[in-house]
Amino acid sequence: MSAPGPLPGPRPGPPPRRFSAEDTDDVEHPAVQAAVQAMANAAALAPADQIAQYEAAYQTLRETLATIDQA
Repeated sequence: MSAPGPLPGPRPGPPPRRFSAEDTDDVEHPAVQAAVQAMANAAALAPADQIAQYEAAYQTLRETLATIDQA
């Protein structure tokens, strides 16, 4: 009788789904849409240039969420 082989590892799942501006439901906010589009556009930039785009989008989202909290 031989020893059993190693058990198979976890099976990989499908790749993660990329979010795009078209994935939103019926509720849209112009500032959020612009931030999402800016992040999508940043993917084509050099890594050093992406940082400024992501920081600007982050700031826009923070400000937008702050206004929602105040409503």
